[in-house]
Amino acid sequence: MVATIRLPDGQVTKRDIEDHGEAAVVLPYDPERRMAMLIRQFRTPPFYAAGDGMMLEPPAGRLDEADPEACARREAMEEIGLRLTRLEPVARVWTMPALSTERAWMYLAPYAQGDRVASGGGLAEEHEEIEVLEMPLAELAAMADAGTLTELKLLLLVQTLRLRHPGLFTPA
Repeated sequence: MVATIRLPDGQVTKRDIEDHGEAAVVLPYDPERRMAMLIRQFRTPPFYAAGDGMMLEPPAGRLDEADPEACARREAMEEIGLRLTRLEPVARVWTMPALSTERAWMYLAPYAQGDRVASGGGLAEEHEEIEVLEMPLAELAAMADAGTLTELKLLLLVQTLRLRHPGLFTPA
């Protein structure tokens, strides 16, 4: 949609707005094995803009329910087959404030090997073609340091986990 707005200086202008609503994003991590569960998925805009559409991401999705924690748990189950219990709130952020109304509830979530109760991969009717990955936290930290974590929500969650639980990124 295009909105006509009056700026703080009184000038009237038009701005594009994409209404995406709210979302929930979660980075599941195994504190015992020092691993994280992620997805790899094709995304058309990065492919269009840069020629590579395969993105490494945390499980995420739009809120279909009023409770963002329920959404984070649902998305973790659908996308990676992981049953999450405890969520650690990180932030509620505007994902692209110059264009989109989307705000994302961000979480960290510890898990154990026994919490993987399904294969994941997303819902067949959504044609997501999700690849489920488990990666060492130390590798994610190295990718963050090298500037190769290109999905902003994943970068934010990895860095937050490093700040909150630095011992998870050192050799066991």
